[in-house]
Amino acid sequence: MPPVERPSRLIAVMGTGTDIGKTWACATLLSRARELHWRVAARKPAQSFDPGNCAPTDAATLAAASGESEDTVCPRHRWYPLAMAPPMAADRLQQPPLLLKNLLAEIRWPAGVQLGLIETAGGVRSPLAHDADCSEFARCVAPDEVLLVADAGLGTINSVRLALHALSFAPVTVLLNRFDANNELHQLNRNWLVSRDRLRVIVDVRDMLDLPQRP
Repeated sequence: MPPVERPSRLIAVMGTGTDIGKTWACATLLSRARELHWRVAARKPAQSFDPGNCAPTDAATLAAASGESEDTVCPRHRWYPLAMAPPMAADRLQQPPLLLKNLLAEIRWPAGVQLGLIETAGGVRSPLAHDADCSEFARCVAPDEVLLVADAGLGTINSVRLALHALSFAPVTVLLNRFDANNELHQLNRNWLVSRDRLRVIVDVRDMLDLPQRP
């Protein structure tokens, strides 16, 4: 049996909560990597969305940034037009259950990908399948590292620390999204996470490409 293709650098992009900026972070990182002539790919195992919202779906945004098709980024049968966690949306829409083994089997990468991003849904412990949350899914994917997207403001330290308990399977870099260098609280949060929790923290997602891959 031929070996399963895997990106040279595989990053799981996860969040401390929903609407935290995971898709934006992925798209920005993919676009920057393509500017550097890297071969990239993105995967979203399942997506749920409000069909009445005219904004692009996560798969559409990732596809535009990676140069792939939406159906390649997220299989069409994993699109759930209901703004709930994917397994909840599947139940409400009377669709078959989402099982971890099936989501994993559907992740395929083309040959020669230098940077692969896989974006989960909601927060680290949000349900992604009926039998797994996002952290369990990511553990099975075995990424080289995790990019944890967090808000820069009030509550950040608590949410990052709670998320880290479910991310022990890979090195973690924290992205403080919407960071304002002129905001004292944002600065204090970053300094605390770096100096006291000894985390690798970035405030510009493009810096992820300049950081060495961690063992």
